[in-house]
Amino acid sequence: MRAPEAELPRGALLEMIVGAAAISTTSLFVKLAHVGPTVSAFYRMGLGGAMLLFGLVALRRWQPVRLADLAWLAVPALAFAVDLMLWHRSILYIGPGLATLLGNFQVFLMALAGFVLYRERLGWHFLAGVALGFVGLYLLVGLDWSAVGAQYQLGVVLGIVTGIAYAVYMLSTRHAQRSGHVRLAPAQLLCVVSLLCAAVLGVAVVVEGESFALPDVRSGASLLGLAFFGQVFGWVLLTRAMPHLPASLIGLLLLLQPALSFVFDVLLFARPTRATDWIGVGLSLVGIFVGSYRKAATPANPPPPNG
Repeated sequence: MRAPEAELPRGALLEMIVGAAAISTTSLFVKLAHVGPTVSAFYRMGLGGAMLLFGLVALRRWQPVRLADLAWLAVPALAFAVDLMLWHRSILYIGPGLATLLGNFQVFLMALAGFVLYRERLGWHFLAGVALGFVGLYLLVGLDWSAVGAQYQLGVVLGIVTGIAYAVYMLSTRHAQRSGHVRLAPAQLLCVVSLLCAAVLGVAVVVEGESFALPDVRSGASLLGLAFFGQVFGWVLLTRAMPHLPASLIGLLLLLQPALSFVFDVLLFARPTRATDWIGVGLSLVGIFVGSYRKAATPANPPPPNG
């Protein structure tokens, strides 16, 4: 007699859905803030890191951080800073929806890196996912490539390169944890990386000659929302939920982030969208899911969304 399948924990499932939905708003807040892309990235990481620090200290979960921890997390922090600088520019050039979708193509880079560095197998899922993803991408941006302006083309390129920077962030963080060099709890690791990243971005703001001053109340509110929903609330929920759900389901639910970002872009910013665009979005999302699919026996979960 076949044993009944284990029921999915509803709490973790709800946390996963809400977390992905919360992170899908980050690109919207970047668009709404009347500041430069590096400045918005600085406030996201600085305010988000400060919120995490306050919560960890208040809950008495803060552990001493060694200089060795800071040294090992410097590379992830630098990679994440580059990721945000590129992604935020892409958002302003091509819109929140497409920029977020392009950034999530990092799942293909993560799979390739796993093959090269760790000899992880790449099955037909990966090849099919790549094919679907790039057919979808062609429908979204390739059909009119010669007709769009240089800034739009640059935004597409930055969105794709964002995925490279994010893959470096994920791989370097994974190496620091798996090698045992960094043993911080996930929330504190995110807090430390956020504050280190804010320091890098602060230097970048000065080098770019930008101002830290906020032009209006709307900018301040947008940046607070960016920090809270993108760097604290959404990530904490995802981190809590992932260990309790199947990897395949996690990969599927994480697609809520780029999907909702694209829908919000259409609804809130009147992004001109044709039938071929929706087909392209659908194919890209299916490709991302198929390309990141892993058998249940594989211990590693799909990487969190780039957002």
